[in-house]
Amino acid sequence: MRNPADHIIFPLDVASRHEAETLVTALAGHVGMFKIGLELFVRHGPDLIRWIRAEHGTPIFLDLKLHDIPVTVERAMAGVAALDVALATVHCGETPRMLAAAVTGGGRTGVLGVTVLTSVASGDLRRAGLMGDEDGGLERLVMHRAAMAHEAGCAGVVCSAREAGLIKSRWGRAFLAVTPGIRPDWEGVGHQDQKRVVTPADAIRQGADYLVIGRPIRDADNPADAARRVADEIGGALATMAPQT
Repeated sequence: MRNPADHIIFPLDVASRHEAETLVTALAGHVGMFKIGLELFVRHGPDLIRWIRAEHGTPIFLDLKLHDIPVTVERAMAGVAALDVALATVHCGETPRMLAAAVTGGGRTGVLGVTVLTSVASGDLRRAGLMGDEDGGLERLVMHRAAMAHEAGCAGVVCSAREAGLIKSRWGRAFLAVTPGIRPDWEGVGHQDQKRVVTPADAIRQGADYLVIGRPIRDADNPADAARRVADEIGGALATMAPQT
């Protein structure tokens, strides 16, 4: 059985390697995985991943959201897999061929399809021409893209916790739901840069496997204590749920 802290993915959304190393040192053992996004990877690259693995052994989620022609994505994902990261992302995009190419290139790295960013609301999608008023809403688009990812052989998807329950009910426990847009109950929800937000407890009850939680931990006076509080919230939710078989 996983510890509550294992459900936490902490994003290293900082610009400098010194800041990243300081956070990793403070939080190793208090979170299940570190997420490295585009900015930090562009600045500091594979060497930072190797340092984290060598110094702390914590799994890495490389969140580059690849989106290109299938052959380019396959080759890029092969390079990602060579870094021995646990999870990596690719946009669901326009064609399942790109997702399948990512899976082929990823090898043992779990490929996650990004459905709809949690900073995006229905109005944003309509303005972008990706969804009409008659399309059944944002949820339908998320489920359509999740279906593409599942059919392509992805390990799971990145989605809002609000869609995690539907995804789990359709494709089962093995298909991962990784959910950003999480705000602890003690911090409050519905502000800053995320629009579709829930608490850690609610996300777990909805079936989320991993929760991406950054600012509430990073900006706390004691990040390790904040991570423990989040883990306690997760643990409380897990304790009320029926055991899964």
